[in-house]
Formats: sequence, C-alpha cells, structure tokens
Amino acid sequence: MPHRIRAARAAQRYAVRAITAHGLAHPLSLALLAAASTAAARAWDRGHRVADTHPSPTPAQEARSGC
Repeated sequence: MPHRIRAARAAQRYAVRAITAHGLAHPLSLALLAAASTAAARAWDRGHRVADTHPSPTPAQEARSGC
C-alpha cells in the first residue's frame, strides 16, 4: 500500500519543518515527531522496508548536498 509510505514521508516532512521553525522541544514538534514515528511503524507493520520510506539519494542529489 503506497499510501502508507506517502503518509510516513509527509509526516516526517511536517515534523522536520516544525523542528526547523520552532525547535525540537516545542510541543508541536514533539507531536509531529510522534505522528511520524506512528506512520513509519504502520508502514513497517504492513511489510514496507525502511528503504521504501527513505530511498537512497541519486548521485545528483548527493552532489547537491555536498556529501
């Protein structure tokens, strides 16, 4: 079910944006981190691998990030 992967990715993006805007200790950041971990756990329980949620970066993305 690809929608579980999309939900996990979206939840992670929202959490990262909240952390960037408000800091890690902010209640909104903590709530969104909890939602992201729950979404990732649901995807895992459905048989999706971690690599499905976090695909490896392409060489072009690696070059842009400086890694």
